[in-house]
Amino acid sequence: MSIQQYPSLLLENAVNEFSKLPGIGRKTALRLSLYMLRQSEHEAESFGNAMIKLRKDIKYCRVCHNISDTDVCQICANPARDSKTICVVESIRDVMSIENTQQFKGLYHVLGGIISPMDGIGPGDLEINSLIKRVENEDVNEVILALGATMEGDTTNFYIYRKLSSYNIKITTIARGVAVGDDLEYADEITLGRSILNRIDFSNALK
Repeated sequence: MSIQQYPSLLLENAVNEFSKLPGIGRKTALRLSLYMLRQSEHEAESFGNAMIKLRKDIKYCRVCHNISDTDVCQICANPARDSKTICVVESIRDVMSIENTQQFKGLYHVLGGIISPMDGIGPGDLEINSLIKRVENEDVNEVILALGATMEGDTTNFYIYRKLSSYNIKITTIARGVAVGDDLEYADEITLGRSILNRIDFSNALK
């Protein structure tokens, strides 16, 4: 039987839930819980309802798999975007990082991860087949492989390159302004923006 650590079981439950969040230890979880306790009941309910609605009502774009409030995200639905250029990224956070550079005007395709045999993640677990279908069915001129400069990222890049190499499209990758081993979300906006603008043909990156 575990010993109750705090004077209130309700507080302890709140701390336990906050501490499940990534990067949140029990001390920080306690501070967050006490902060919420100091807020008005209306503000606490507003916070809780926002989290519930996020989980229940969020959608994933049926085109690119980015998060959205509608079936098709604002980027894919924007007629001003270059629909002939698709930037392939690992996660939703990468879309946000590239958008913050304001250097890319095309569309995205979110894989939902990268190939990682050590973690049991194979090509079939990612949105690779849907990318191939987009290339087959849409008027696409270029696919940019914008995955992190890690072994898993390079493996995924090469797999997608092999899958798309028979199509009459340009396949490029972001320039290595992003350091080897880095994820896109940790790259500064200037470096990431230049990496997008100075992208190179993927076949040249293999040499």
